[in-house]
Amino acid sequence: MKFQVVIHKDAGSDYGVTVPELPGCFSAGSTLDEALSNAAEAVECHWEGLLKDSFPLLPAPAAWQGRDDDRFPDGILAFVDVDTAKLSGPPHPNPKVIPS
Repeated sequence: MKFQVVIHKDAGSDYGVTVPELPGCFSAGSTLDEALSNAAEAVECHWEGLLKDSFPLLPAPAAWQGRDDDRFPDGILAFVDVDTAKLSGPPHPNPKVIPS
């Protein structure tokens, strides 16, 4: 499953990665490749934790809208591929987590 991520970088910092469809899921890396690889791992860990805590996975809201989206004004859109089949819960085509 592909997850939309937003890459951001401030001067003198590593690349940060936020996963808009999974609130609270983020990662970083010193290179773009490392940041994206770490983001895929963060999605897996985040999803596993939510499933173990019995949070429901529901259809996602509208994805990141680009430069007009105030959440990530200088962000760059990318995607990471995560094999949800190996996670402890059923795959979902477009997840959003809603705490119960």
